[in-house]
Amino acid sequence: MSQTRPMACGWWKVATGCVALGGLAGGALLVVQGSVTIDVRWGRRTRELGPLNAEIMAQPEVVFDVVAAPYLGRTPRAMADKLLVVERTDDMVIAEHYTPVLGGRMVATTVESVRFDRPHVIHFRLLRGPVPLVTETFEFKSGNAGATTDFVYRGELATDLWWLGAWWGRIVAKRWEAAVSDSLRSIQIEAERRAVAR
Repeated sequence: MSQTRPMACGWWKVATGCVALGGLAGGALLVVQGSVTIDVRWGRRTRELGPLNAEIMAQPEVVFDVVAAPYLGRTPRAMADKLLVVERTDDMVIAEHYTPVLGGRMVATTVESVRFDRPHVIHFRLLRGPVPLVTETFEFKSGNAGATTDFVYRGELATDLWWLGAWWGRIVAKRWEAAVSDSLRSIQIEAERRAVAR
């Protein structure tokens, strides 16, 4: 009996360690997917997102409408795998955004409020996602006597847990800004197409 106890104790430690590691890995995946948000406000750090700028050859009202249309109107079928409007009012929506992560092997889901201050600013605020706080603005400033739009993106991202959160924030911020940059290219193409069609 005395010889089996150390062996049983060893197996128990290995099993406990495996369960703990599995729990950490599972928890990390849930954070990456946006299903779980660590929001304890301990060691909170913030960092800027952007600014990203573009000159768009279309009037601010046109650019604003391009961004707002999938939220305030019917979401195009081509965007169904990127956006789902959960609730809608005249000047604000709650929307789920879907972003491929880990080389497309997983999809991160964020829930955001989107508020429209026509025709100059659209405000985004993260309600659920991989970090506890993100606020963003898309600004549409008139340029060239109203014929063009100076588009400016700015934001702020916050994480908790000191250096660990700062490390995670750098990863999320890089992916977040890349997603906004991709959206900005699409917005520019569509807005300029509409301006020419007019």
